[in-house]
Amino acid sequence: MAMNRRDALKSVALMMGGAMVGANALLTGCKPEDQIVGLEFSNKDIAFLDEIGEAIIPTTDTPGAKAVGIGAFMVMMVKDTYNAEQQNTFVEGINLIKKDFKATNGADFMDVSVEERTAYLNQLKSSGKPTLDADPKKVTAILGMLQDLTVLGYFTSEIGATQQLRYFEAPGRYEGCIDYTPGDRAYAL
Repeated sequence: MAMNRRDALKSVALMMGGAMVGANALLTGCKPEDQIVGLEFSNKDIAFLDEIGEAIIPTTDTPGAKAVGIGAFMVMMVKDTYNAEQQNTFVEGINLIKKDFKATNGADFMDVSVEERTAYLNQLKSSGKPTLDADPKKVTAILGMLQDLTVLGYFTSEIGATQQLRYFEAPGRYEGCIDYTPGDRAYAL
C-alpha cells in the first residue's frame, strides 16, 4: 500500500478531478443529512489511522502522513462529509482490518513494524480478500477511503504542500483598490 511520491501526486490530481467519497459535501459545502448521530472515534482509533496513513505515505527524506496528524484529519472528514452508509463502511472497515491483521499475523496492528503493516495492506489490496469472512467490495471500499483520505490530507497539509510539493507564494502585493472600467476583463484569482 506504500506508494511513491509520483503515484501519490497522480492520485491527488485524479481525486481533485475525479470522484471521491464525501465529494458532494466538499463541493456543496453542506453536510449530508443522513449521518450517524454521535459518531465518535477514540484516541486509539486516531492513532490506528495515523499508522495506516504512515504505511501509505511513509517517512522518507520528507515527513510521512503521521507527521501531519492524518488520523485526526480522517476522523474530521468521515464525521463531516460522509453520509451514514459511508460512515458505517468506514467504521466496519477499520474494525475488520484490526481483527483480520490479528488473525493473520497473531499480533496487534499497532505492535508491529511499519514494514509489516505495509506488507499486510499491500497483500489485502492485491487480493481484496481478508482472512476473515468479509465482502470483497467492502474491503476495496475501505482501502480506497483510507488511501484517498491519506493522500488528500497529506498533500493539503502544510508539510505536504511545502516540504513535499513546491510552494510559491503568489507574487506581488495586495492592492485593495484597483480602478475598474466597465467592460474590462476581471482579474483572475
